[in-house]
Amino acid sequence: MPAVAVGRFVHTHARASRADGYARRRPEDTVLHQVLHAHWPAFLERAEEAGGLPKFVVREFEAYLECGLLERGLVHLRCGQCGEELVVAFSCKKRGFCPSCVARRMSDAAAHLVDEVFPEVPVRQWVCSLPWRLRVLLGYDRALCSEVLSAFTGAVSRSLRAHSRL
Repeated sequence: MPAVAVGRFVHTHARASRADGYARRRPEDTVLHQVLHAHWPAFLERAEEAGGLPKFVVREFEAYLECGLLERGLVHLRCGQCGEELVVAFSCKKRGFCPSCVARRMSDAAAHLVDEVFPEVPVRQWVCSLPWRLRVLLGYDRALCSEVLSAFTGAVSRSLRAHSRL
């Protein structure tokens, strides 16, 4: 089993078999991470030549490239009773691109809704679906985004008022 030294810690590339089933996530072994790691600098350079990417896009991708890597930060845990040790890499905690962090946030939000919100209040879901081209424009134009949001909330309010009179 090959081992790699990271700082003063050593971890193996094989998944550890633990009684609780935990295995450290290894984003560097995924195809997505490998492709982005290899091509992100060149892509970013070409994008800069063409006017650049929005800063939030650059931050999301660069955070993803550091997410889950031991060399970018970790916590070393040790059980005081049994002496078992565990190394956990820091995550980016972003909402836009990182598959692991988005899934974790989505799961946490769903659990909160199911456990805390839905049992207490009546819920009606409203969905605002927009064409892809408009979605892209909304990502860059705050005023337009505000107008679309106002139009959507206005339509929902009118619908609720109309149905409440029945």
